[in-house]
Amino acid sequence: MTLDRRTFLHLGGASFVPWLIPGVELWAMNEDSSDKSAIGARLQDRILILVELQGGNDGLNTVVPFRNERYKQLRPKIGLKPKNIIELESHLGINSALAPLTEAWEDGDACWILGLGYPKPNRSHFRSIEIWETGSDSDEEIADGWLARMLKDHSDPHRAADGIVIGGGDTGPLFGNDLRVLNMDDPEDFSKQARTVPEVAQGKDARKALEHLIEVQKDIKKAAGIIDDKIKSGPNHGVRFPDTRFGRRCSVAADLVASGVPCPVIKLSIGGFDTHSDQLNKHSRLLAELSGGLSALRQALKATGIWERSLISTYSEFRRRARENGSQGTDHGTAAPHLVMGGAVQGGFAGRYPDLGKLDKDDLIHTTDYRRLYATIEQKWFELPPREDVARGAKPLEILKTVAKSPNSTSGK
Repeated sequence: MTLDRRTFLHLGGASFVPWLIPGVELWAMNEDSSDKSAIGARLQDRILILVELQGGNDGLNTVVPFRNERYKQLRPKIGLKPKNIIELESHLGINSALAPLTEAWEDGDACWILGLGYPKPNRSHFRSIEIWETGSDSDEEIADGWLARMLKDHSDPHRAADGIVIGGGDTGPLFGNDLRVLNMDDPEDFSKQARTVPEVAQGKDARKALEHLIEVQKDIKKAAGIIDDKIKSGPNHGVRFPDTRFGRRCSVAADLVASGVPCPVIKLSIGGFDTHSDQLNKHSRLLAELSGGLSALRQALKATGIWERSLISTYSEFRRRARENGSQGTDHGTAAPHLVMGGAVQGGFAGRYPDLGKLDKDDLIHTTDYRRLYATIEQKWFELPPREDVARGAKPLEILKTVAKSPNSTSGK
C-alpha cells in the first residue's frame, strides 16, 4: 500500500487507527475567488445530516397506502392494521412506530419524498448502495461519492472537516479525492485520542514516505483542537436522547451541530433493515429507534436555534418487495419513500406514490429519480452551481423554503 495524501481518519474507542484508504484526501487548499467565498460561507452556515438505513428499508410499511385494497392483497400477514397506522393525508399514513415524528409533520417541517429509485434497479446490497452513494446509473460504475464530487472544489482548511461519520461505517457518498473526512464515536474520545498521536520525526533525514504521516498528524491535531474548542463553549440543548445506539449517535450529531463545529456534512447510520423474516416486529422496533433519535435531534437543534439551517435526509440501498414472502418478511425491492426534515423544509408529500396495480415482478416501479434529491441538496440547500457529475441533469424538488441565515453568515455578500 502506497503512502499518499489520501486517507480516512478514525479516532475513538481504545486506540487510534489511521486507515490509509485511497479516496479521501486531507487539507486540499484552494478557493480564493469571491464566488467561492460566498459558497464557503453557505457551506459553513448550513448543515446536512444524512441517515443511512442499512439493509434496505421497507417503504410500503413505512409510508402506508392504507386505503388501497391492493396493499392488503399483497400483504395479508404483514400488512399493517389500522391501529398501527397514523393517518396523514392523501390516503397515506405512516407506521405508528414513527409517532415521535408526527410533531415535525404537524409543524410542516417534515416531507416524505415518494417513489425514489432508478431505472433497471439492482437488488444486490453492495451494488445498490454503491449506486445510491455515487449517484450512478445502474449500468455504470463511478469511484467517487456524489457528495465528494459536489464538495471537491469547496474544501476549506479552516473547517474541522468536510464530513464527519459518526459511529463507524464507511464514508459512502463522501468517499473521494480532495475531502477531509473524520470517523468518530464522540468528540471527547476524538480529542483524547488526538492528544496521544505520537509526534513523527521531521527534518532533512525524514524519509519522503513519512511526509504523509506528518501531514496526517497535523490534520488530526488541528481538527481535534477545533472540535474541542467548539464543544467546550457550545450551548446546552437540554434534550435527553434515547439510550439506543442510534439515539447516542444523534446526540453526538446534536452536540457537533449546536456547538458550531465547522463541517457541512454529518453521516449517521442505523442497521438491521434487511427484514426477510418476522418483519412486523423487527421493522417496528427499527422505526421506533429511528424516529426516537431523529425527534430528539430535532428538539436539540430547535432549542439551540440551528434547526432553520439544518437538513436531515434518509437514504437506503433499496426498499423491499411489494408482495410479502413465505417467512412473513420481504425480499429485496426497488422504489422507496424517504424522509427529509428541517426548518427550511416545506412539509407534506413530494412525488407520486408508485402504482400498486402496476408491478414489475412484484416490485414497485419508481416514480421519482433519486438524483432529484441530490439536485435539491446541491442547488437548493447549499446553493451550489449544478455539476454535471452530481445530479446528472435531474431537477431539484420543490421542497425547501427560503433558508434563514445565521447572524454571523456572510453568504451572498
